[in-house]
Amino acid sequence: MAVPGRVEAASVLLELDPPERSVRHSRGVAEVAAFLAARAASRGQALDRRLAEAAALLHDVDKRLPARDPARGLPHGEGSADWLARRGFGDLGEAVAHHPVTRLLGEDPAGDPRWSLETLIVAYADKRFRQRLVPMEQRFAVWRSRHSGTWTVDEWRRIEGRAAGLEERVCAAAGVEPANVRRLHWVDRAMSRAASRKPT
Repeated sequence: MAVPGRVEAASVLLELDPPERSVRHSRGVAEVAAFLAARAASRGQALDRRLAEAAALLHDVDKRLPARDPARGLPHGEGSADWLARRGFGDLGEAVAHHPVTRLLGEDPAGDPRWSLETLIVAYADKRFRQRLVPMEQRFAVWRSRHSGTWTVDEWRRIEGRAAGLEERVCAAAGVEPANVRRLHWVDRAMSRAASRKPT
């Protein structure tokens, strides 16, 4: 198994011909993850920056798969991990599978040593980026309005409490306050290079 570099990850995404809105979200999540991973690495944290970036860019690929693909029958995130594993990128599986907000209902990433720093970064970057970088509270407000009645009040409290713990752990590792999280721009360049390599 392997971890794709930036251009290879961009090529994988482009193969699925995603709409611009999907690209905008994936680009933002990948660039927030790149910023956090770079900051964490500069503080001596052990992590694979390339894995964090690629997993963040490809975290939502299961939303773009054809209906006949077996990954479409899996829960979101797990479908992406399955499809990527069949492409030879199984090393991305954990970080991709654990990014959905629904994971926070059953698991507490802030207190679970089994969640790698790369996995935490991808999950957190996804919580901070919708179509632009927003505070986590704003992202949750959208989820609450969209999924009203999906979870009980206690379940929402548990999810939001665990998300706050996730934010605290990732930002501490990166040495940055949540308000100072930024994007490390790289995706447009990688996608341009990937597009230029596509056969016509």
